[in-house]
Amino acid sequence: MKIRKFLLRCSGKIVPLMALGALASVSGCATKPSQEVPASMAVRFGSVQDVSKVEVKVSLGNRAVYVLEGGEPKFVAAVAIGTPSDPTPTGTFKVQHKEIKKRSSSYGFFVKGDEVIPGERRKMPSGYRYVGYPLPYWVYFSHGCGFHAGAVWPQPRTHGCLRLHKSVAAEFYNLVKVGTPVTIANSLPEDATIGQNVPRPTDYDHPDSSPAVRASDAVFENMNDVWF
Repeated sequence: MKIRKFLLRCSGKIVPLMALGALASVSGCATKPSQEVPASMAVRFGSVQDVSKVEVKVSLGNRAVYVLEGGEPKFVAAVAIGTPSDPTPTGTFKVQHKEIKKRSSSYGFFVKGDEVIPGERRKMPSGYRYVGYPLPYWVYFSHGCGFHAGAVWPQPRTHGCLRLHKSVAAEFYNLVKVGTPVTIANSLPEDATIGQNVPRPTDYDHPDSSPAVRASDAVFENMNDVWF
């Protein structure tokens, strides 16, 4: 079944449909349909038989990751890419490290008692402890960048990392190993074939969970219920 969500946009805020009746009299508001939600956030072409023959390709122009085994496609998904000021590096790399419960060493939260404040680690005020921003299913390749679960925006959004939708990040994580080759380019031949109908997440602008939740273990233990 195809699902279509309707949101009320009013003064820059997103209001659930259930609140529509109560706010119907507010001027300047209008309902806006979102895109249809794909049944799955990845396209699959059978299972991988030999992980040693797996290679990963990323098209920045198509915002897509292609996982191939012996040249044959196995997994295709959308990715969020780096901004012009923090671009995702291009070139040929290899997976260097994998970690399911990874946290950022640069961006995160300052914690003191029940107080949790987002910020850069280098700007942490005295008296607080630092908890890094969650990067679940981290697959590091180079230049401080890696694949990880997160909101997959249609515009360049990251500090260079490649985000995968949280519903498929674990699957991608298990398809690669340390040493798996990773090629990143502005465009790839696969864009014209298996990259034509990549499922695009529509929940990228869902409000983030509270800083306290994102700084807790809940982001790893109940990832489906946490937004980040």
